[in-house]
Amino acid sequence: MELVSTGSSLPIGPEHQGLNPFAGPARPNLIKTKDLRKEYVTGRGRLVLFDGLSFEVAEGEMLAIVGESGAGKSTLLHILGALDSPSSGDVYCASIRLKTLSSRQAASFRNREVGYVWQFHYLLPEFTAAENVAMPLLARGESKAAALKRAEKWLDEVELGDRAEHRAGELSGGEQQRVSLARALVTGPKVLLADEPTGDLDSRTAGVVFDLIERLHGTHGLTSVIVTHNMTLATRCSRILRLEKGRVEEISPQLA
Repeated sequence: MELVSTGSSLPIGPEHQGLNPFAGPARPNLIKTKDLRKEYVTGRGRLVLFDGLSFEVAEGEMLAIVGESGAGKSTLLHILGALDSPSSGDVYCASIRLKTLSSRQAASFRNREVGYVWQFHYLLPEFTAAENVAMPLLARGESKAAALKRAEKWLDEVELGDRAEHRAGELSGGEQQRVSLARALVTGPKVLLADEPTGDLDSRTAGVVFDLIERLHGTHGLTSVIVTHNMTLATRCSRILRLEKGRVEEISPQLA
C-alpha cells in the first residue's frame, strides 16, 4: 500500500462564495484523479468510456456528478471506491494510491474508508434492519453484540430506531434506503459514495432522504460524491461536475 500526499489543495474562488458551505480557507484534497482512462474491448472494437479525466475533491466537500445515462458516471464512482480499476491513470483517496492495493488491501480500504449507497438498497431480506446495518462490522471481525449495538445507534441517526427488528419487506422504500445509508456509514468512513441514492423514490421521499444525506454529511465530517440525474438535488451540493463525451466540466449550481 503506497501512501502519498496529493499535494495541492482545491481553491474556492469568488464564484463559489455563498454556494459552498465550506467556503473560506481551502481544504486539502481527499480525492484526486489524474488522467483517468476507461475502455472496454467489445465485438466492435474498443469502447472508450472516458479519457484524460483529472479532478480533485476537497476534504468536506459534497460533489455532484451529473450526465446522461451511459456517460460513465457509475463506472467513475466505482473507480473512486476501488470497486473497479481504470485502464490507465491514477486515483488517490485518503492519501492512498489505489492502483497499488492488493485485492485484500482494496477490500479493507472499502470497508474502512468508504461508505456506499446505491440506487437499490440491496438489503438482505432474511435479516432485520439492525442485522443488515451490522454486516460491514461483522465482516471486519467485530463481535455480534458490539456490531448490533453500533447498528442500533446508526438506525437512531437515520430516525429508524423503532424499526431495528423489522425485515426489509416490512419497510417502505424510503425506510429501506435510510437503512442502507446507516449501513454505509456504520464503519465510520471518511468518504461517502452515492450512486443515484434517490433514483427509486418518489419526489417527496427523495427529498427526505437527501435531507438526511446532507445532514449526516455535515455532522460526521464526510467527503461525499453523489451521482444523480436529479438536478434539483445536485444544485444543493457544493460543486457539480458534468461527465459528457468522456470529459468532465464544472458547472455552477446556479446555472444547472
